[in-house]
Amino acid sequence: MQRKYLYLAIAAVIIIVVAVLFSSSAPSSNSGGALSASDNKPVSTSVMAMLHVSNSVSDAVGQGLVLKQYMPQQVNGTALTLNGKPEVLYVGADYCPYCALERWGLIVALMRFGNFSSLHYMTSSAVDSYANTPTFTFYNSSYSSSYISFVGLEEFTNYINSSTNYYQVLEKPDASEQALASKYDTSGGIPFIDFANKGIQQGSSYPDPTILDSMNWSRIAGQLNTTSSVQSQVIVGTADVFTAQICMLTNNTPSSVCSQTYVKDIQAELS
Repeated sequence: MQRKYLYLAIAAVIIIVVAVLFSSSAPSSNSGGALSASDNKPVSTSVMAMLHVSNSVSDAVGQGLVLKQYMPQQVNGTALTLNGKPEVLYVGADYCPYCALERWGLIVALMRFGNFSSLHYMTSSAVDSYANTPTFTFYNSSYSSSYISFVGLEEFTNYINSSTNYYQVLEKPDASEQALASKYDTSGGIPFIDFANKGIQQGSSYPDPTILDSMNWSRIAGQLNTTSSVQSQVIVGTADVFTAQICMLTNNTPSSVCSQTYVKDIQAELS
């Protein structure tokens, strides 16, 4: 009888271990090299939940470590819209480590106005600077919102095409998107974000992707609510700046987001 219970206990432990292994879709570490389009995984519900940063955390962080010179430049171009809503256009690439860092804050900000589906884990290139920076990819993802439209373009993969000796082309901006990038992205670099032709982000909001070194996605996301951590100060700070910028496009709606103290404070900086 005791042996029967022992076998049952062992079987239960095995079932629990297997369930844990298969329930987690977040790669445990980014130390094994860059993720490719064939082996990256959908973002787990637990990580997505941690990307919903509370207003109290954002009020505590404010713009964090994002300096004014790295905030969006205000412009007065013809309104950029899609489906009758202000359009936020992102142009980046999977290989790019600065894009890798920037996506974290951009995603946190956009999730305050809508929802993503089909986001996948990604890393920056294994052979570029700041190799294997953990991030996400907008490629083949979708975004829905009652307030804004979002277009996220990843121009290149994170791996080299052996025939061209450069990163494999993933998707190309159309003629109008390329015209905007040529007009407003004066440095010609990525990431580039156009907030409806009213605010322009050229390059990363923070210049050092090493803040994500040796961390996996769950650990980074778990740091966002620790307001004193450098990850929170950079990622939530970036998200707060982008949130304030987007609120300027939506006539400060929804009020549950745009009436917050940090939004008003940052808008004063932006304007």
